[in-house]
Amino acid sequence: MNNNYYAILMAGGVGSRFWPVSTTEFPKQFHDMLGSGHTLIQKTFSRLSELIPAENIFILTNELYNDLVLEQLPMVSQEQVLLEPAMRNTAPCILYASLKIQKLNPDAVMVVAPSDHWIEDEEEFANNLKQCFDFCEKEDALMTLGIKPTFPNTGFGYIEFDKSDVNPIKKVNQFREKPDYETAKSFLEAGNFLWNGGIFIWSAKSITSAFEKFQPQMNNLFLQGLESYNTTSEKDFILENYASAENVSIDYAVMENAKNVYVLPATFDWNDLGTWGQLHEKIDKDENNNGVINAKVILENASNNIIRSDADKIIVVDGLHDYIIVDKEGVLMIYPKSKEQDIKRITGLANNL
Repeated sequence: MNNNYYAILMAGGVGSRFWPVSTTEFPKQFHDMLGSGHTLIQKTFSRLSELIPAENIFILTNELYNDLVLEQLPMVSQEQVLLEPAMRNTAPCILYASLKIQKLNPDAVMVVAPSDHWIEDEEEFANNLKQCFDFCEKEDALMTLGIKPTFPNTGFGYIEFDKSDVNPIKKVNQFREKPDYETAKSFLEAGNFLWNGGIFIWSAKSITSAFEKFQPQMNNLFLQGLESYNTTSEKDFILENYASAENVSIDYAVMENAKNVYVLPATFDWNDLGTWGQLHEKIDKDENNNGVINAKVILENASNNIIRSDADKIIVVDGLHDYIIVDKEGVLMIYPKSKEQDIKRITGLANNL
């Protein structure tokens, strides 16, 4: 196993569209969303550790989730858990982790990966990741793994690559915002657009140089603490200074400005598990397309529903089609799948009851 390989595992999100299972206190990455016997963060860590030494995998998360991380990943030391004292989007935490890794190993190449995505062909994922690592060890490149679109999805950003590029790894022309339906259809027809899955690969040198060029103020803020990184005084520096960083994503802060951006079209199955509907796509279903997790069910005149319970209770459904039915402790949600994007709003209403 290559000791120059590192990972930054992003595990600070709340996953509010998976309410009532996913909550601020216990977000979706710490749940076994598919009933597989492993939580999403456990699956992601295991997948990365096939290629990357376990001690080189750092988990970026909110300080609220420190105990959950250590409980679910007992092989991880406290030093590998980087705690964000304030929510500042993805750019500040990636810069912080990258400087820390670069100080440990100037020859490091790393992947930044969400902790809550579902990837079925883990061997093919490792092959794609190795291909990216090899490229970034030789080139000054900021890379991303692009997902081949299967339908005109309006919920993802897109990556446009050079259509004339015959190499497996493509030069990126530009990142495109979440499109409307007609624009998404034109992207698919063009054939040189990929979904932006939020998986990035680069060398420590390339990403820190990019921050120095495009985000000098943020870069200077975190460089002030360089002497403290990987020492006992690191925590105090981060607590005192982290909240001063600009609240900005890695896409806006770096990727959309850089000219040395490349993409590898992924060859593995991928799902970002962002909504109950996307979860429904991944689980086993009956002859009427009903998907059931952790429940015993009696279904009559019911189709295309997703039904989940934490209590292994009997749930009876008659006459419902295209619904999300979730039983979680003090909450029972019966909600149309067509309105699943509104669950985020419903979460706020429920919190005020």
